[in-house]
Amino acid sequence: MSNRRPAEVPMHAHVLQTFKRNAGYGGLAILASMVIGTVGFHAFAKQEWIDAWLNAAMLLGGMGPIGELQGGNGGKVFASLFALYAGLVFLVIAALLLQPVFHHVLHRYHLEDDERRD
Repeated sequence: MSNRRPAEVPMHAHVLQTFKRNAGYGGLAILASMVIGTVGFHAFAKQEWIDAWLNAAMLLGGMGPIGELQGGNGGKVFASLFALYAGLVFLVIAALLLQPVFHHVLHRYHLEDDERRD
């Protein structure tokens, strides 16, 4: 057993700062994903730009594509791959946003656990 105290619990301001930074990263990931999806739907599914934007947003939001996919198999393959990608993006962004909160909770639990042992 060590008498060493764990690092201080991060202050709420630090948790909020980390959350804001991670939200910024998440926002950039969403923006990049929207660009990829819009260009992909326009190129492969032969959709107008506004329809391509709508389909990218709907898939990233978990709703599914809207309207007819033109462009034959290319459009269908792109839509299916983008749907899988969108699911992963959702999980990554959720993890980014929840990470500072879970990290703070784990620090508090560890600190309380060590205080009980003393």
